[in-house]
Order: sequence, then structure tokens, then C-alpha cells
Amino acid sequence: MKPAFSVIFLTTLIGAAQGLFLALFAANLLAPVGVASNFQVAGSVLALVLSGLGLVASFFHLGHPERAWRSAAMWRTSWLSREVIALPLFMLGLLAYGTAHALETHATVAIGAVVTLLCGALFVCTGMVYASIRFLQEWASPLTVANYVLFGCASGFTLATLLAALSAPFWVPPYALAAAVLTLAAWVGRGASLRRNSLLKPKSTLQTALGIKHPRIVQTAQGFMGGSFNTREFFHGRSIAWLRGVKWAFLLLVFPLPLLCLALGVSGGSIALLAAAFASQYLGLLAERWFFLAQARHPQNLYYLAIS
Repeated sequence: MKPAFSVIFLTTLIGAAQGLFLALFAANLLAPVGVASNFQVAGSVLALVLSGLGLVASFFHLGHPERAWRSAAMWRTSWLSREVIALPLFMLGLLAYGTAHALETHATVAIGAVVTLLCGALFVCTGMVYASIRFLQEWASPLTVANYVLFGCASGFTLATLLAALSAPFWVPPYALAAAVLTLAAWVGRGASLRRNSLLKPKSTLQTALGIKHPRIVQTAQGFMGGSFNTREFFHGRSIAWLRGVKWAFLLLVFPLPLLCLALGVSGGSIALLAAAFASQYLGLLAERWFFLAQARHPQNLYYLAIS
């Protein structure tokens, strides 16, 4: 498939926002009185900004942005429509949660519990947009949803560690530990999906697609649709070497490098290293999401072997 950068930014930004909120709410639950209000408010605002940027990015994926409201119309059957509904609700929840902390009310835990449910629903909807497409074998797996959750939580807790270093130093060690554990879990989950995808065998072949049983079929032309929407939108156009390079880049940037920066940043009290941990992980997530989208092999590309 051809990766869309609007989708890449949407999913990585809202994932980090969701993980950041969960980190904030965890601190709220563990120390409902001792958590600094300015830390919670700043974190809520940052999560809201990231979610808003993700929402803005999603509009660039629409052919007619003025009709965006119609994307929620099929909520009974479409995971995309459910995601379109869940994201604004999550953002409203973030606004309410941050406002409650700014006003120093006693309703923060109750509001946070509701926002946690919205956060979980958004994670599931985002992952199922891809996992529900059965003919794309690389996506059609529970690992897809699990990895969306783990990546979002890992990047969010890494960001929370940086934010805590600026305004709530007490939370730096526990956040860093949680970020490291979540990053390791995401490493295991993504490794499992890479292993699974490497063993997949296409369910369709040229023989089954054309209804011709001859063992050797050679394409001599792309067909009358060559160079059309089909060839532009259902194939990324990159070489195997490029794909391999992107894979190893995100495996380095998302996992070992942030873990190293977190360890050195916490032990040395370096805000710069904690910032580098999040920056590295987020850049790696952009590459990971590009690879995730590009790795899916659309069955229609069997017909366009001359380019795919």
C-alpha cells in the first residue's frame, strides 16, 4: 500500500497524546493530593494539542474536507467512523480533565476514569481500522491493535518523563521505568508481527486471479489501467532495499536508542537526554508507521507485477 503521511501523523500524534494522558491519570490515582496541579494541567494541554494536530492532519487525507462530517455516518459498521467519533470525545475529555485540575476540584479521578474509557475506545478503533481489513494479511491480526496500544503508551510515557523533569521531578524515575517497560513490550509485540508477516503466503496468485492454471505466466504490459489510481494508491513504489532500510531505522530509533537515552537521562539528571529519548522514539514511530502501511500487499498488485 502507499503510505499517506496524513495518516502517519494522525496515528502517531494521537497515540502519544493517549499515552501521555494515561501517564497523567496514573499519577493522579497514585497520589490524588500530592500531584502538582500545574503538571497535570500542562500535561493535559500538551495531550490536547497533540490530539488536535492529529485531527488537523487527518483532514489532509480527505478529498473533500468540507464533507468531513459524513465520515461519522457509518458508525454502526465502520471502525473508521467510530474513530472519527471517539477522537473528539477523547479531546473533550482531556479538556474537562485539565480544567478540573486547573480549578483544583475533587472530580479529577472520576473525570479521568471516563477519559480512560474514551482513550481505550480510541485505541481499539484506530487499530481495528486496519486489523478489520481481512484481505490485507499483514494488518489482519490482533497484533495490530496491541501494537497501536503499546506504541502509544510507550511514546506517551516517554513524553511524560520529559514533562515531569521540567515540572514534577518526583515522577521522573517511575515514569522512566514505565516507559522502558512499555518500550520493551512494544519491541516484543512488533517483533512478533514482523515475524508473523515474514511467514505469510499470499492467498491469491496470478493463476487464481486470471483463472489460468499454467505454471508460468509472464506479464508483458501493465494493462490499460497502467499508471492510474490503482498503481498510484495501492503500491508504495519503493525498492526492497528501501523497505529494509526503513525497517532497521525504526527498530533502532523506537527501541534501543530511547531506552539508552532514558537510562542515561535519569541517572545523570539530563533533560536533554530525556528530550532526545522522546524525539528519537517519535521519529522512529513515523518510520514504523510508514513501514506498517507500505508492507501491506494489496491483492490487486498481482495484476501490476511490472511495477510492484
